[in-house]
Amino acid sequence: MPPIENIPSGAAPRNQINPKQDLFTISVTANFVQIPVMVKDADGRRVDGLLPKDFAVYENDKKQDLTYFTSDPYQLSVAILLDTGMADVALQKVNQTYSALVGAFSPYDEVALYTYSSTVSQVTGFTGRPEKLTAVLNELKLVRGRSSGPPVMDGPFSGGPTVNGAPVGGPTIQPVNTPPREYHVLNDAILRAALDLSKRDRTRRKIIFVISDGRDMGSQTSYKDVLKVLETRDIQVKAVTVDTGALPLFRQAEKFHIPLQGRNNILPKYVVATGGGQDDPAISTGGIEEAYARITNEARNQYALGYSPKATTGGSPYRSIEVVVDKKGLKVSAKAGYYPAR
Repeated sequence: MPPIENIPSGAAPRNQINPKQDLFTISVTANFVQIPVMVKDADGRRVDGLLPKDFAVYENDKKQDLTYFTSDPYQLSVAILLDTGMADVALQKVNQTYSALVGAFSPYDEVALYTYSSTVSQVTGFTGRPEKLTAVLNELKLVRGRSSGPPVMDGPFSGGPTVNGAPVGGPTIQPVNTPPREYHVLNDAILRAALDLSKRDRTRRKIIFVISDGRDMGSQTSYKDVLKVLETRDIQVKAVTVDTGALPLFRQAEKFHIPLQGRNNILPKYVVATGGGQDDPAISTGGIEEAYARITNEARNQYALGYSPKATTGGSPYRSIEVVVDKKGLKVSAKAGYYPAR
């Protein structure tokens, strides 16, 4: 427990302005760093039972002295981001999994729901009532996603009726068909959720849970700026990628960016950089439901390591972090670094 300063009996608080102010002060070390850490074996199964001596933490390549360690479950504050700009066939598949999504959270968690496509909307505030979340998700089943297929630009369905190849009623001006521009403001949605999460109780583990095809297109904010907010406020991003984002060949092809198609590699970068592990590609309905349970279980049951960083001078304010486990064959997921709060 942090030290507590008590006021002697019968004495007035020093510098008292409001007579109703608290009669004690809790001191908190401002430069304390806490890191959620997930450890898995070669088969992707969570590894439990590790001890503080099994971990080593390096900040800017300097080993730190651990002063805090726990493997106890955490209560979660979760912002769910649902991409309603996905292809409609993918969105309707996600609609069938909402009951599993609600069931993935415990009675001690609090959840808020956001949707995004061309803009970001908060559908519901943070709530621990599953019936409220269920009611809102049921209403979202009426939302339709993006129509599949390219627009009709030529051919028999592109114009009006004709007789022997000539337009009925005389010559007409051929319409110019311009496909509507797509928007997938993933960066903006993550930023909005991060700012709201930063106001939640600091004792909770803060998670942004994205259900999307992973593309970003048309955001006002950049990946770099949003990541800085996440790292400053200790927020993890976890994701279930569906539709084309879950196809292995498409994910490889995204290394060669196709203009006007958005970028599909932004979401995995968020997940890895914030210590969320890896995004879960899920194509089938059953795969999506399994990913919900796996992600929330991992988020709640990560190790938590803490330390007070050794003083550093000069250089960039950003501090890199590396967590090492002294056992072979294990994979460690933790945030890549942070910006100290000012």
